Amino acid sequence: MSRFVRLACSVGLLAAVALAQPKPKSQKEVDAIMVMQNAQDADSRIKAAQALITKFADTEFKPFALYVIASSYQQKGDAENAIVWAEKTLEVDKTNFMCMNMIATGLAQKTREFDLDKEDKLGRAVKMANAAMEAVKTATKPNPGIPDDQWEMIKKEYTAEAHQALGLVAMARKKYPDAIAAFKTAAETTPQPDPATLVRLASAYNFANQPDNAIAAADRAMATPDVNPAIKQVAAAEKERATKAKAGK
Repeated sequence: MSRFVRLACSVGLLAAVALAQPKPKSQKEVDAIMVMQNAQDADSRIKAAQALITKFADTEFKPFALYVIASSYQQKGDAENAIVWAEKTLEVDKTNFMCMNMIATGLAQKTREFDLDKEDKLGRAVKMANAAMEAVKTATKPNPGIPDDQWEMIKKEYTAEAHQALGLVAMARKKYPDAIAAFKTAAETTPQPDPATLVRLASAYNFANQPDNAIAAADRAMATPDVNPAIKQVAAAEKERATKAKAGK
């Protein structure tokens, strides 16, 4: 289950993950929270969350609202703003492993080969990913209403996400064996790997001149139930690349 699907399908659950039983102080605040939770798209969520923390400066839902903004920007593909708002979230919720992963992933994805601060950004990405894994290990169930098995699955998914961020860092550094190891760990952490992780694993195998393994990873990605068509297309491209490499083309 991808982070975006979790956000779209269970904002209330993520509120519980982000906070331990916050309490609204007025009906107007309740109404503002409901507008944020019921928003149907990223832009609407951002607008509603910003309205909440602007109108209710002392709201106990501020950490969650900040997280919603950060996650919504990530959904829009705006890594810059996602990182900014994830950092704001960590200022008030220092153990938010979701935002640690968001920063790690964003930094790894937006860092370019010839950036002057390339290693600074990648080094911070590694630090954030490792911090996220440590935070997940010690995280306790924030809401007794969350079933134990569901909470453990959430923790595994975010641990896998941290390993995926480390894989992205290794790819940016062109350390393909390290990338393979990180993506494999990410894929093995949950019962149903994120197909995007498998595609990245296939890419790392291709860069490492391991076409057979690349084909296997791409096939797994394409065989994932209800796989996003865009991810399936990229997986097919990685498989074709590996097939051509095997044929010496």
